[in-house]
Amino acid sequence: MKRIFLAVLFSILLLTTGYASTASAQFQAGGVSKQGSWYVGEGLKKGNFFSYSLCHIDYKDCSQFRIDFWIESDQKVGSEDQWKVQTVVYDGAQIIKGTMYLGKIAPEPTGGTDNLTPYRAAFKSSIAWLSAYATADTGSLTGKGPKNFNAPSWGKIGNIGGEQIIPTAEEKIAVPDGIFDTVQISWKTGGKINRVWVVDEFPFPIKADTYAHVAEGVPPQEYRFELLDYQQNIVNDPFVGIKDTASLKTQLGCETNYSLSSVAKNTNTNSMIVELKYGPNKPKHGCDLELIINFKRSVNQEEFENQVHYDILVVEQTPDGLSPTRSIADEEKRNTLFTTSGQVRRIIEVKESGPTKYAIFVYGTGPETTQPNAAKAGFITFDVQVQGESQVTPPPPPPPPPQVQIPAWIKNNAKWWADGTIGDNDFVSGIQYLINQKIIKIPPTTPGSSSTTNVIPAWIKNNAKWWADGTIGDNDFVSGIQYLITNGIIKITS
Repeated sequence: MKRIFLAVLFSILLLTTGYASTASAQFQAGGVSKQGSWYVGEGLKKGNFFSYSLCHIDYKDCSQFRIDFWIESDQKVGSEDQWKVQTVVYDGAQIIKGTMYLGKIAPEPTGGTDNLTPYRAAFKSSIAWLSAYATADTGSLTGKGPKNFNAPSWGKIGNIGGEQIIPTAEEKIAVPDGIFDTVQISWKTGGKINRVWVVDEFPFPIKADTYAHVAEGVPPQEYRFELLDYQQNIVNDPFVGIKDTASLKTQLGCETNYSLSSVAKNTNTNSMIVELKYGPNKPKHGCDLELIINFKRSVNQEEFENQVHYDILVVEQTPDGLSPTRSIADEEKRNTLFTTSGQVRRIIEVKESGPTKYAIFVYGTGPETTQPNAAKAGFITFDVQVQGESQVTPPPPPPPPPQVQIPAWIKNNAKWWADGTIGDNDFVSGIQYLINQKIIKIPPTTPGSSSTTNVIPAWIKNNAKWWADGTIGDNDFVSGIQYLITNGIIKITS
């Protein structure tokens, strides 16, 4: 569908991408009634495993990636105690495997393998960001140390006018790893409320949604993340069977030392100038293509365009004009790519062979969360000669996730229901919430009209008990959930 849409855009440049503006919330001064305190790294232990989805504005303007890390051991370097952390990053088609080191007082990255450098920076400025205020250092004169949940403030952010970071509310928050009782930590940025959710005695925040400080206009996303998975007491390296895609690039003979080719063009609408450098000049299929893109004002080539919505496309000529065959934004599951500064460096995998036409397509300009202004829309194209496919067989793609996905902790709920600890209504409402929050994923099921009796057949409760005991599998348990949906006892949102 997007190809058809973009083909129309190439011809008439009518933009209808959907964005929703975010209303600002009223800021409330804080401290919550919950007793106790928290700091980044609280309860962190050898054998802990974490998986987060994460983006940060300083890495590809908040393009999402997944970071998995395992606390392998601790060590002392000089006078500093550190955690040795094995890490794997899944960034689009790239798998980056390496090691990083976290401090024990404040679990910020202190070093590690070079291939993880941009991801360590994103981790420090997001997942570990609150360590600038809350650390394990109880004897510190810096004002850090553990922070009480009932404190009116955890500190001030100097670069945005001394905004207070405050415990704001106690909330039950659902993330892919489960449902947590959290304390929301918040502060204001340019009319936006930034939120980070922490859990007592859990080492890192489980979720965040924050925005960058700007002097005017709508603040862009600074970082966001959520906890995908957490495990304890992992003894053996969980990443043993995972291969870094850099090893495949080595087998392919990908160039690492190359000069950059330059292209500078006005867009087809003369809306702006796109300056491009790319390399290598003749990349190999399966290797990387580096792109350095500058969006400049057409009336002054020394000035950059700001807040540009764009995409990197592979296009082909058709009788009706240019038609896209590949979209990097699509591959990153985004409506468009976005740059605040008008300056971009991106590395994309070359999936084509032979003569290939690429396009830098500008949808328009404007704040990231709003519909772009089409007055600056346009595109340029450039041709690249791609060397043919290598004989090296790339690793097979990971299998698609199963349609049935039920976190293991939900078995406790099923067991409590089966033995009468919780009632039918509590069980149904709980399962209904988990499905609607995408915590439980089931095959497509046609919902029925509202039930008049809400009677749950005995076989469904038996299924729940047997599933909790491990006697039957997930699919059998899900058949009961589907029955409740089709009979209108469980109501799901579309």
